Amino acid sequence: MTTIRAMFEDGSRAREAQLKLQFLRVDGIDESPDGTSWTAAVDDELVERAIHLVRQTGGTVEL
Repeated sequence: MTTIRAMFEDGSRAREAQLKLQFLRVDGIDESPDGTSWTAAVDDELVERAIHLVRQTGGTVEL
């Protein structure tokens, strides 16, 4: 498992990426109080897809 932190300009993009990650079967996503970032534990085989998804929705990723 790899923990990723995703940050976005606004909450709607963060929510969009969060929903898409759930379609990849990523659970345990912890949203920040302001709604513009979250952390998630991602299976190692899905890390690249998750990073791509975050970037595609306008976010940045920290590992």
